[in-house]
Amino acid sequence: MIRPMSLKARLRWLAIDTLGRPIVWLWTKSCRMTILGESAYRALRSAGKPVVHIMWHGKIFLVPFFFRKRNIMPLVSPSRDGEIAARIMEGWGYKLLRGSGTHFMKNAWLDLKRELQAGGEVIIVPDGPRGPDRKLKLGCIKLATETGAVLVPFSFSTSRKKSLRSWDKFLIFYPFSKVVAVYGPPIEIPPGLTDEGMESERRRVERLMVDFDEETDRFFD
Repeated sequence: MIRPMSLKARLRWLAIDTLGRPIVWLWTKSCRMTILGESAYRALRSAGKPVVHIMWHGKIFLVPFFFRKRNIMPLVSPSRDGEIAARIMEGWGYKLLRGSGTHFMKNAWLDLKRELQAGGEVIIVPDGPRGPDRKLKLGCIKLATETGAVLVPFSFSTSRKKSLRSWDKFLIFYPFSKVVAVYGPPIEIPPGLTDEGMESERRRVERLMVDFDEETDRFFD
């Protein structure tokens, strides 16, 4: 039996639905943003290459605003955090898709493959929704080897930051900060990988992602 939602919970979700997107927009617009590494990503899109954007769970604070109005398909966890993100992203031009590495859904996987085979873009958080922190799951590797998509890492850093006491050390920036949004070098995955090959690529991409994220974190040091 499904328990009815409490009044407090209903009010919380109403506030997120009503105020979430405007607050995120104003919060981010107050900052001075610099974008780096975009040319390689734009070249992929100009060539019609499908793209899988990947970023660590601790670096998704900027994602709903940054990737808005591009018709991108994000895979959003059915967790509570994912529900908050989905409600903020709704109305910002995303093709929202619910699922995750923890909550595997066959239909979601097929939708991701179809989107990429049609030359589209998807967003995957490869250590979400519950970690371990910065431990890459196989999903993005499997998608890339089956569809020919290119992995494009993404991260951000900020002049005025706060890391939450959560499993992913979730990073937020304060209003009126300087923010740098960074596309990492595109990562190509060989087609038709075996299970052993996918695990080898998983380790390689994880190391590249960790190094890229650490370099981004040092931008304002």
